[in-house]
Amino acid sequence: MAQIGTEVLKLRTIRSPWFLLAAALAVVVVGAAGPLSMAEGTPAELAAAAAAHVGLTAMFPLVLGIVAVAGEYRHKTITDTYLGTPHRGRVLGAKLAVYTVAGVVFGVASALTSLATIAVWFFATGETATWIDDGELARTLIGAVGWNAAFAAIGVGLGALLRNLTAAVAAALVWVALVEAAVGQLVGSDANRWLPFYAGTALGRLPNAVADGLPQWGAGLLLLGYAAVFTAAAATFGVRRDVT
Repeated sequence: MAQIGTEVLKLRTIRSPWFLLAAALAVVVVGAAGPLSMAEGTPAELAAAAAAHVGLTAMFPLVLGIVAVAGEYRHKTITDTYLGTPHRGRVLGAKLAVYTVAGVVFGVASALTSLATIAVWFFATGETATWIDDGELARTLIGAVGWNAAFAAIGVGLGALLRNLTAAVAAALVWVALVEAAVGQLVGSDANRWLPFYAGTALGRLPNAVADGLPQWGAGLLLLGYAAVFTAAAATFGVRRDVT
């Protein structure tokens, strides 16, 4: 519990989490404006399409999770952290718990921002509030929050494995932007839907993933499995290496 308190203090008092959260909320507002402005579909369909952008903010908790571990190696604070808590598994466990919850907070804040954006848009256009009762909107937002939490946990594991902040962030972004799409081109779309980002799109109910991806519950279990694998690998190999 003491280590968790330390991690929460670090999270609250450094600037990068707040910058990442602000960027995530900006992405939600801009992303939601696109489907709403096109006005193609019923209000419930427009609301669900706009809310789907909440899931894309999972990239920010992913980076935050990487920074939680690899950032300490970059700034040489990891030595003091391990001297204060020699049991490195506890350090990793505390980071995993705190930053997974931070991913939930990112997801919830993004979901609320999305709902506010949708409500303001429909109010300005004179639309009624019937879109609020749509089950698809709730499923989309719940899945998006889960996507944010899972990617935060994966980020902690990836940061502990690679330890180099620049390399870890670059590897994560290249994987999302290039590798998964390349796998789809080379092997087929049936293969890349089992990869982390595509699983996230299915969990967050992005329109293209609803038709071609895994069912939402399957995508959630797959992402949970990825988080467990990265965490187990970090606990087995990452924290046992020499700090220097």
